[in-house]
Amino acid sequence: MPTDTPEPVLAPPHAPARRVALLVRMAWYVPMLVGMLVTNRRAVVRADVARWVAVVRPACPRGWELVALLGGYPEFRTLYCYRLRRGNLAGAALARVLAVVYPGERTLHLACSEIGPGLFIQHGFATIVAASRVGANCWINQQVTIGFDRPGARPVLGDGVSVHAGAKVLGAVTVGDGARIGANAVVLHDVPAGSTAVGVPARILPPKAQRAGHGD
Repeated sequence: MPTDTPEPVLAPPHAPARRVALLVRMAWYVPMLVGMLVTNRRAVVRADVARWVAVVRPACPRGWELVALLGGYPEFRTLYCYRLRRGNLAGAALARVLAVVYPGERTLHLACSEIGPGLFIQHGFATIVAASRVGANCWINQQVTIGFDRPGARPVLGDGVSVHAGAKVLGAVTVGDGARIGANAVVLHDVPAGSTAVGVPARILPPKAQRAGHGD
């Protein structure tokens, strides 16, 4: 006989076991939260968490997002310890211990004077970020090199810049806000805001709206 009562949605038999495994793994990283208690960089860490949650959407209870990111993403652990090191003495000292007990992505090196809030690092292996400055809400992929071509000549990345897999940004160049560096591109000159750099050496494509206007 027809009924308007919906059928119950049953969780898979293995779902409770997965939840338990997730909680156990997350519990191991709870001590890292001490860093948030002692550092003066809490605001920028919260901005990082918000960006990562928006991108990766970790499966965790509300309020546990930081622990879930620390437990599930070694790239985030590297960024977290970078934030602690750039803060007060207590946070910097704790970061040294945390980096040993809870290692991040071992081939990801963040050697910047300044990294704005909301940096997202996708995969992140074999990546070196040694810019003079990285702006807010940037995106960096794996096998990327951002660094100097001579002492003191380091790149500056604006806000919202994306640097895709295998790209290299070298020397005293400025990458403008919202610019994109294509996969495997080699950037040796400035990239205007909103533009895209592709190729070796990189050539500059104007923003999409301008390209559409010229029929390109």
